[in-house]
Amino acid sequence: MGIAHRGGAEPQCCLTDLVAGLDEAGRAPLAGPVVSSCVVWEGLPAVREQVNDSKLLSQKRREYLFGWILQSAYKVTVGLACPVEIERMNIHHASLLSMERAVRNTALHPRLLLVDGLFPLKGLDRSKPLVKGDRKCFFIACASIVAKVVRDRLMTVYDAAYPHYNWKQNKGYPTAEHRLAIERFGLTPLHRRTYRGVKEYCGE
Repeated sequence: MGIAHRGGAEPQCCLTDLVAGLDEAGRAPLAGPVVSSCVVWEGLPAVREQVNDSKLLSQKRREYLFGWILQSAYKVTVGLACPVEIERMNIHHASLLSMERAVRNTALHPRLLLVDGLFPLKGLDRSKPLVKGDRKCFFIACASIVAKVVRDRLMTVYDAAYPHYNWKQNKGYPTAEHRLAIERFGLTPLHRRTYRGVKEYCGE
């Protein structure tokens, strides 16, 4: 899923000056997809905003930086893994799958792909993992912000269909309010049935 691209038609070639950051959002929630973003830059921009791990930013600051990234980056894409995929392969592998989809959606081959976490992407020699990269690396922090904003917006959309769970506020995370709603109203197709706090209500 492409979000933004500048430079005319969709590129298919390898551009040696491209560097990408990659991160995900949504490992911990009880409901909704895990979302990854790949943000591609033409090297390090000369003028750049102060970015950081999305979890350390206010919603207002994230939204501002989200707009700045879309306007400034060479290309921005996202990839998702749905709750059924999370249940089938576990959250670790589903997160990697969403990352692979985000990279594939760029239709590019950056010379360097910086990935938040311990693991490079399978089959991509150019991918380099960086532990706590969302706090250390501009490229990964940008991807962290995009992934978080996109996922939060998705949960707000889902809230309209399932208003009892107040996802527009808790974004599917295991808050006391969300847990109580699961107990009272049961599960939706968006709940992750292998997660503690959800599987107890599956009736299986």
